Formats: sequence, structure tokens, C-alpha cells
Amino acid sequence: MPTWKEKLAGRMDPLLAEEIDVFETQMVLRRQGKLDEKIFAETRLRRGCYGQRYDNGHRHDGIRTQQLSLSDVTKGPETLWDAPGMQRIKIPFGGVTPDQLDTLAELAEEYADSVLHVTTRQDFQLHYLHIEDTPSLMRRLAAVGVTTREACGNSVRNVTACPLAGVCRGEVYDVTPYAKACSKFLLGHPDTQGFGRKFKIAFSGCKHEACGLTSLHDMGCIAVKRFENGKERRGFELYVGGGLGAVPHQAKLFDEFLPEEELLPIAQAISRVFARLGEKKNRAAARIKFLVTKLGIEEFRRIVLEERKIMPEDDRWTGYLPNVARYQETPKRQPARLNGHERPDGFEAWYRTNVYQQRQAGYAVVTVTLPLGDMSSRQCRQLADIARRFSGDNIRTTVEQNIVLRWISEADLPDLYRELKRIGLDQPGAGTIVDVTACPGTDTCKLGIASSRGLAAEIRNRLSEKFFVIDDAVKNLHIKISGCFNSCGQHHIADLGFYGTSRTIDNRKVPHFQVVLGGKRQENAAAYGLAIGTVPSKRIPEVVTLLTERYVQDRAGEESFQDFVKRIGKPELRRMLESFMDVPSFESDPSYYSDWGDPRVFTIGDLGAGECAGAVVSTVQFDLAAAERLVFESQLKLDEGDYTRSDALAYKAMLQAAIALVRTEFHDVPDHPDSIVNEFRTRFYDTNVLGDRYAGNKFAQYLFRRHDSPPQVHTRDSAHRIVEEAQLFIEAVYACHDSLTERGTVGISGRLPVQIGKTAP
Repeated sequence: MPTWKEKLAGRMDPLLAEEIDVFETQMVLRRQGKLDEKIFAETRLRRGCYGQRYDNGHRHDGIRTQQLSLSDVTKGPETLWDAPGMQRIKIPFGGVTPDQLDTLAELAEEYADSVLHVTTRQDFQLHYLHIEDTPSLMRRLAAVGVTTREACGNSVRNVTACPLAGVCRGEVYDVTPYAKACSKFLLGHPDTQGFGRKFKIAFSGCKHEACGLTSLHDMGCIAVKRFENGKERRGFELYVGGGLGAVPHQAKLFDEFLPEEELLPIAQAISRVFARLGEKKNRAAARIKFLVTKLGIEEFRRIVLEERKIMPEDDRWTGYLPNVARYQETPKRQPARLNGHERPDGFEAWYRTNVYQQRQAGYAVVTVTLPLGDMSSRQCRQLADIARRFSGDNIRTTVEQNIVLRWISEADLPDLYRELKRIGLDQPGAGTIVDVTACPGTDTCKLGIASSRGLAAEIRNRLSEKFFVIDDAVKNLHIKISGCFNSCGQHHIADLGFYGTSRTIDNRKVPHFQVVLGGKRQENAAAYGLAIGTVPSKRIPEVVTLLTERYVQDRAGEESFQDFVKRIGKPELRRMLESFMDVPSFESDPSYYSDWGDPRVFTIGDLGAGECAGAVVSTVQFDLAAAERLVFESQLKLDEGDYTRSDALAYKAMLQAAIALVRTEFHDVPDHPDSIVNEFRTRFYDTNVLGDRYAGNKFAQYLFRRHDSPPQVHTRDSAHRIVEEAQLFIEAVYACHDSLTERGTVGISGRLPVQIGKTAP
């Protein structure tokens, strides 16, 4: 029987075909022990191949079910070759065709678990597949014009863009051809191969909406126009150095008007500077946001512009521009108004939330809601057929983990709704509070701490039951959930954000979530929220109810949720959460000790979970509670605009957490910052006791950097950053202490906890 390589010969782009051949050869060499594992790891990541979590592999929405037996989960895989993994598939600007959807559906059925997942970067992901199958999978994708190259790894990731680009009523112009050109130009470019970390780019057609989220990107491009000498010129308001992750950074303005002909050369120049000056050894500081912060935007801009001057000319910089003006999509059907057409049951509710009138009269965009970003291979294939009938090739994925069908004739909307209902993709609520965004969390991610998808499914189900009676102000809110601090679920920019963590209660692990408030999606992610308290996972749905009901009750006129949070104030919001923070004993209510969608007693799997002696836990928790209080007080000073005091309190919180851990070995550590930091560094960092567990070594560097180099100028950005860093450092101390007690290496102390700035009794 011919192989897929033989079947598809001549149907693939020659460059893509050659790259896949090289990857397949590298797989052979690795299996033979002739290729170093570190090199191969980066190689497979740059082909979109991830290892995935084994211990908690499950889904919560009825689409995906566990493919492994309990014995498999318990014993785990011995090597990468034995383990099912994840394949990420790049979809530049979210543009996908029915033929490509058909191929994706086939691959999901043949190699994965028959589920396709849409990510917050407009990619597709397939889970539970084996690395041996990936070359065939890649060839079949290449045959329909799709690549997995640089979907992961230290590379330019998928270039995202507003899914309404070209049809939006408020855009300046269509950014689609620019996003497409940028993606193609930078893919595999020699100047993008030397990064220390990933690089993300986004395009937005306007400043005021959330579609592009340019502020949270390494490079963000917002469409702008100018009139010069009586002629209209296109350009971009260009931002650099944004990013979420553990500590988010707002992107900085690089150029208020970058002419369109300079887009690609400046992107290349930025790449060259990042590759040359960006951090390589310390991955925790290797994103370009750290380079921009280190140099300052003015110096970074100067270096990039100098780099631009010395780069050799490239015809590709402007070669695509003549076709930009001619770029347009072809509708499948003629435009026609909806008036007078029969409307089936359920249509009106769906129409209110899932249909957007294009700027082209008679056409609409339809959002197909995918709960948790998932659809089955059967639904994917059926959706492709529906698109062929109503939309043609005009399909896009969204950063909200949905799919949109563009250029739908309004008269076809009732028939389209009937078809979507037939295949189970007719859910209303797109872009509302029920349209919850969640990262994979403990389902498949090795970094997951708590079940973001399980919590998201529970919140979605509860809100959906009462969706038609929810106040309109609440309907317009957004919930985003991450399974850990890394913000893959974008919790920092949600109205109601949550990220997973854990606490040890009575020697048992309990899943918790930090509650993040103050984020703002609009204006391209204009503001990042901060965590105000940790609540057991099982109480989070009640927290959602409490906060939304309080918003409805006390809202002042048309006040936004962000303004409401600011007016009410964090002390009052924290007080509201306190009644949800207590955890009953395991004997009185064991449900707290399991996670959403998983009846097993909670663990944090590969991250490790241990039991510890009650006396030590109570003492250290006392110290860490004091540290968390200091972080919260630091937030209050940040909100008041007292950035100097905010910085001091956050630093003090890190010292308080550090001394909590040091005291487990050295009870009488002097109450002085130098002594605390030196003891912490010597005992836990230099010895690698912190290690990579919960990113301990990474977060320890936040303390060292602040201690060694106090800021000379206090700004809102710098204060916001250290608040985030302090909270993450405290979480690392929690995790490290649990690890040590699991191994029985923590000393037992009967002393009362030290308070920084006070003398211990």
C-alpha cells in the first residue's frame, strides 16, 4: 500500500514537502540516539508537536472522553514515543476553507480522538495522537495548503487578526492581506530562527474594539490612515513589547504611523534585534517584553531603526502591496434582506448574540459557538458542508475559540440556523458571559494546576440555564480562565478572570483559583487585572454569582464593570470573597478535595503534591498569609497611584514569603532584607531546591532582581509588574514547601511566625 508521501507527491508545496522529509529523518535519528534530545525537542516544537499531560487527561463537555485506561494513566508513558501528544496547526489570521476543515476532521478521526480544538490564537489543536503519525498528518495538511511549521517553539507563532477584518463596520481598512503577507514573510525566515523565546504578532482594523488584542502582543499592528499631499496613505500604529504570561506587560508605542511599505522590513529589523539582544540563557526573561523594558522604548526604537538601515533590500517587502487594493473575498450567495422570512424556534435568541451585520448591505457574519473551543470531527465535516452552501471559503476562527462564517446572505439566516441546529452547533450567547474562554488546564497541559476547562464548563452550564433572565449588563461581561498563572486563557483581560493554583489543607491538596478583577478587553486589551484573593475551586461559580448580582444591584447608571470594580474598591471586593475562602475538613465535605469534572482526589500530577506535618503547615501558612496580605495592600496603593509604596509593599511581601521558607531550616534568621535574601538564595536557589517545580527558580529571580536593583523611578507599569511578581513568588514558595514536606525534608518548628519589620516573640 502506498504511503501518504507517495500518494501526495506533487500535491504539496515543495518547500513544505522538503521540511517534512527533514523532520521525519530527524525522528529516525533521535530514535537511534544520534540526535540530542534538546535539539530534537526544539525541532518537534517548531513543527507544532507537544508532549501532553497524562495524569488528568479528561474532558468535561461530553465531546471528548478519556482514551486511556486507568492503568495507563497511573503508570504513565515511559518515553515521548509511547505517549500520546498534541499537534498544533497554524491558521494565519484564522482563515480556513471547507476543504481544509474536511482534512482536519479526517485527521482528528484517524490520528487523534475525533475532536478539534480552537485556541485563543486562532489555531487548531489535535490531542491524543502519536508522534509517529505526525509526518503523515503534516503531509496531508500541506496538500491543502496548511502548515504546522513554527506553531510552537522559539519562533514567530501564528499571526492573528480580527475575524471581522474586511467586513467590520468600524474598521479603518481590511488588515487581512497585511496579516497574510507578514505571516508568509516571517515563516522560516533566517532572521527569526535565533529567538530565545516565542514571538507573537496581531493585527487590528481599529483601536476601540477587542478583536485584535494588540496590547498583549510582542508586536501589535493597528490600521491607521493619513492624508499627505492630498493623497490617502495607509499605515499602522505599531506597538512592541506586550505580553501576558505570568507577569503581563502592556505593549509600548513604537511608531504612531508606520507606512505600509515599512511593515515587513521593520518586522524583520525587530526580529534581528530580538534575536541578537534578547535573553537566551534565562527563559524567564527571554520574551521581547523584557528587552523593551530593559532598554526602554526610545533606545529600543533607535536600535531597530539603525538595524533597518543596514539590512539588504528584499523585493518581498513591498512585492505584495500591488495586490492589496485588489484583495477581496467572493460571496457564495447574492445579498438579500431577512425581512419576511419564516424564523424557526430559537432563532431570535441566537440572532441577537450570534449575528453581526456586515458593512456590506445584505450580508451578515455568523458566529458558530464552540463550547470550550471544541467540536467533534463529525460536526467539523458537517460545518464544512454548511459553509460550502452559505459562505463559501469565507470562514475564520476567533481568539474567543469560536468559528465565524462570513458573507452570509441575510435571507439565508433562518436556513443556516436550522442546519447548525441539526448538527448541534446552534448555541446562542456568542461574545457574552456564557461564552467562557479556557485554556486546556489539567486536561492535557503539563503546566496545568487546576481544571480550567472543568470550571469553565460548570460556569457555562449554570449561566446557560438562566441566560434569558440575566441582566443585559451582566450578559455583556466576559469570563476567562487559566489553569495556572501563565494566562493562556487570558485571565488578565477578562471582566472576571481566574487562574488555577492549589493550597494544602489538613495534609491534603485542594484546587483553588485566584480571582482576577480589573481587566479590560476593549481598546485592544487596554488594562490588565490583578488577583485579589484565592478561593477554592468548588466555590468559584458562587463567586461569579455574587459579583454579578452585586454589580446589577449597585451599578451606577450605565457604569461599566471595570468602573464598578474601581468605585467599589478592592477592600470591599476582598471582603465579599472572604466568606468563600474557608475549606471544610475532608471528612465533612470531600467534594472540595476533587476538581471539576474529575471525581478523583485532587493532585497536581507532574507538578507534584505531598502531605506535610500539621504544625509546619500551620506555621508556614501563617507567614504566607501575611505575605498575601502585603500583596493585597500593595494593590491598594497601586490603585491609589502611590507607586513607591506599592513597590515597597510588594517587595516586603516577597521577603515575608522567603523568610517563611528559610525558617523551616534556620529559625533565627536575622530580620534584615540582606540576611533573608542571602539565606533564601543559599538554601533554596543555589542548591536548586526550588528547581523547575512551579517555576520556582524563575520566580525566585523576581525577589533577587528587586532586592539587588531597586527601581529608581516608580511608574504604574513597574508597580503593576512587581505586584504580579510578588504573587507568583508566593505561589512558588507554597509549592516548594509542599514538595519539601512530601519528601520529609522540612524541619519542624514550634516558634511563632516572624513578621517582617517586627521582632518575633
